[in-house]
Amino acid sequence: MGRRSRPVWTGDQPIEPSLPEIDQQRRQLYQELAATEDFRRCGKSNCACADPAHPGHGSRYLLTMSQAGNTKAQQVAEGPELEKTRREVANYERFRGLVDGIGKVLERICEANPIAPLAPD
Repeated sequence: MGRRSRPVWTGDQPIEPSLPEIDQQRRQLYQELAATEDFRRCGKSNCACADPAHPGHGSRYLLTMSQAGNTKAQQVAEGPELEKTRREVANYERFRGLVDGIGKVLERICEANPIAPLAPD
């Protein structure tokens, strides 16, 4: 990868790169981006995607979940399975939002209620 220019310090103040320097940096990054390999190729020499005529593996979707401190990941196929997963994730996010909202309302209720005097011994 190309090196990124950093501000030059003189005294207490940095001197920012000039517009032509920043533009050169942008051109360099575009060149490096154009030279990146196809992400649809897994890199295994015995895989069908190693053939230049093969279209590659295509898009992949990964559902990541955390339960009891453990992270699980599951591949999701494009099409009906992906749409179903998107609906379920949206429903879960809505559920979490409602639970968070209820928790905040309950906290406000607790804060708003006066403290009852203690009963004498």
